Amino acid sequence: AKFKKSDRTVGDVLGKYHPHGDSACYEAMVLMAQPFSYRYPLVDGQGNWRAPDDPKSFVVIRYTESRLSKYAEVLLGELGQVTVDWVPNF
Repeated sequence: AKFKKSDRTVGDVLGKYHPHGDSACYEAMVLMAQPFSYRYPLVDGQGNWRAPDDPKSFVVIRYTESRLSKYAEVLLGELGQVTVDWVPNF
């Protein structure tokens, strides 16, 4: 898949799933893209996602691009394996 602007990704997430502000959503995406934050990064980032010495100093959202990593694609592919019986939990 091609890289997409992080603005677009965060906007889609805010519009469809999490209407509470872009900074929390973008910071979560940054953590998923930094190879020193997760054992297996779920986001493949392009741009300045920062170094381990100061992980909170990443660049603003308009200068980065992202796509799902291979690990994330494997996780999403396993959703249809019916490993757990789904029941209402409310």
